[in-house]
Amino acid sequence: QVQLVESGGGLVQAGGSLRLSCAASRNIFTINSMAWYRQAPGHQRELVALIAREGDIKYGDSVKGRFTISRDSGSKNTIHLQMTALKEEDTATYICNARSPYDTWGQGIQVTVSS
Repeated sequence: QVQLVESGGGLVQAGGSLRLSCAASRNIFTINSMAWYRQAPGHQRELVALIAREGDIKYGDSVKGRFTISRDSGSKNTIHLQMTALKEEDTATYICNARSPYDTWGQGIQVTVSS
């Protein structure tokens, strides 16, 4: 089973940018899909962005045009989530997901956007 470790979270002002990284314990090209989800207090977990092994990408409606998911250009086990134009409502715990075929979750990392 793959292990996932997230990094890059923190506190940022509204309008700012932040990049999250998720390092997997094995080559991500052996994993069906990698994704970022987020969960805010009192809210359901929601999909932020997903990248399939074949390269197909999907974004949640609330982040389209602002967030970009990508594979690391050098490492074969890391994905990134570049977040721009951050809003207070983006505040949440961001959780990395791997599906191959079962879901594996990271421990999550906090992103806080202040006004």
